[in-house]
Amino acid sequence: MTQWIDAHHHLWDLNAVSYPWLMARGVERFFGDPTPIQRDYLLDEFRSEAEPCGVRASVHIQVGAKNGLDEARWVQSVADANRDWPMAQVVFCDLTSADLSAQLDTFQSLTTVRGLRQIVGRAPGEDAQTGTNTLLDSAAFATGLQEAGRRGLSFDLQLIPELMEKTARVLAQAPETQIALCHAGSPHDRSPEGLRDWAQHQRALSALPHVTCKLSGLGMFDHTWTPDSIRPIIETCLDQFGPDRVMFGSNFPVDKLYGDYATLANAYHDLVPVEAHQAVFQDTAARFYDLQLPQAD
Repeated sequence: MTQWIDAHHHLWDLNAVSYPWLMARGVERFFGDPTPIQRDYLLDEFRSEAEPCGVRASVHIQVGAKNGLDEARWVQSVADANRDWPMAQVVFCDLTSADLSAQLDTFQSLTTVRGLRQIVGRAPGEDAQTGTNTLLDSAAFATGLQEAGRRGLSFDLQLIPELMEKTARVLAQAPETQIALCHAGSPHDRSPEGLRDWAQHQRALSALPHVTCKLSGLGMFDHTWTPDSIRPIIETCLDQFGPDRVMFGSNFPVDKLYGDYATLANAYHDLVPVEAHQAVFQDTAARFYDLQLPQAD
């Protein structure tokens, strides 16, 4: 049986690290009402949900801490205290920073760090008010992407379909930097027309050999999702990228707002063709994030 890697999840200890969005009460987010998850979410709880589904290792993704280095050091401490659970992490770093090289030196002193994330786009409405779409016009951002690749660091890319062609032109300037497309490119319009447009836009990214796709976060724009409603997204990603460039991620605890882990895992298990299971649920993530799974029992 394939041992799964969850390639996209979050943890937080509100007493250890400051997360402004988790402290802000009554603020609706692009994915809905965060109130139920505005509490500690620690590794023990995540493991209690993921392990019964066959997950044996994971990748922690930065999640809006006030200070990215504080978060990264805390995640490192969690990994150090739980050696039986292989966990890599992707940290927040502003690639346009004047002191980028020094920041990356510090991050790379942490053994769990594999990559960086700086969100390009979340959702049209939220981006219009607080978004960072303008990163795509920054020469420093493109240079930062190149520096990440020179250092062997990957980049987790979160954006919306409308930005994909423009982003592809930026990514083409950093061919050595491995890119993980978060949340299947955030197809926020789930109408037949919206999914058609998303699939068309995504071809600009799937055509780049250094871009890998995460099947994650699909509940954020479909709060009553069913296997049938996410089927076309999974099928399109597998068709465009191929199983060797597709990996599973739960996006817990954010997607916990819309279903339990077992329901999510079972849906993916059934929707991904059996012959693609080894790649999608283990090998792609293990290779991309350089994760060693524990020996099977």
